[in-house]
Amino acid sequence: MDLGISGRTAIVCASSKGLGRGCAQALAEAGCTVVINGRDGTTLEETARQIRSRTGATVIPVVADVSTRAGQDALLAAAPEPDILVNNNGGPPPKGFRDVSREALLEGVVQNMATPLELVQRVVDGMIARRFGRIVNITSASVLTPLPGLDVSSAARAGLTAFLSGVAREVAHANVTINNILPGMFDTDRLKGGLTKMAAMKGISVAEMAEARRADVPAGRFGEADEFGRLCAFLASAHAGYITGQNILIDGGAFRGSF
Repeated sequence: MDLGISGRTAIVCASSKGLGRGCAQALAEAGCTVVINGRDGTTLEETARQIRSRTGATVIPVVADVSTRAGQDALLAAAPEPDILVNNNGGPPPKGFRDVSREALLEGVVQNMATPLELVQRVVDGMIARRFGRIVNITSASVLTPLPGLDVSSAARAGLTAFLSGVAREVAHANVTINNILPGMFDTDRLKGGLTKMAAMKGISVAEMAEARRADVPAGRFGEADEFGRLCAFLASAHAGYITGQNILIDGGAFRGSF
C-alpha cells in the first residue's frame, strides 16, 4: 500500500534501537525524510547508515536527550516543520511500588508525560496551519492493564493519554491526528533488561522469567519491532485521517478484554 506520505518529514524520538527504530525504518520505507534520535552517537550513526542503505531515504541523526529543552531544540532545528511526530522515551526500571521515591516518581512523569506533551505543544500549531499532522505516542499496554513493577511508567503514560484525549478532538478539524500505540511484550533490549530485573525480584532465572512472560501471550511469542513500526507508519499515513484519539493495543492478545 502506498501510504501517501512520501516526501513528508518525520521526527522519531528515541529511535536508535527498539520500537522507535522500527517506526523510523517503516517511515523511511514509506518515503519520509526521518530525523532519528538517541543519546549514544555511535549507535545512532549506525542505525542511520543501516536505514539509509535499506531504504534510500534521507535519515538525519540527532544525538540528544529528548527530555531536555536543549534536546528538543536540536530535534526541531533538524526538522523545523515536521509533518509526523512519534513520541517515544525510555521508561523507569521495574521497581516495587513501596520502593518508589518522590524523585523517581517525578522523573517518570518528566520522561513519559511532560516530555511528549512539550513536543506536541511545539509542533501542533504548524501542523494545523499546514492542514496535515500525525502525532503517534508510544505508550504501553500497562495503560490498560497493570504490570507489576511498572507503576510509575503506567501512571505517567496514562496521564499523557488522558491529557491528549481532549487535544486530539480539538485539532482533528485541521487533519491533525493524535493516537497512542500500546505495545505489549516486544523483543527489544528494554524487554531483556526488564526480564533481568523482574527475574531478580522473583528469585528465578532470566530464561524462566522470559518463558513465563511468553506463556502469557496467546500468540505464543514476543512481538517484533518491524511489525510495530508498520502500524505506526499506517497511523502516520494519509489514509488514517479519520482515526484520532485512539489507543491501539498491539500485544499478541495478551490483554484479556472484550473492549
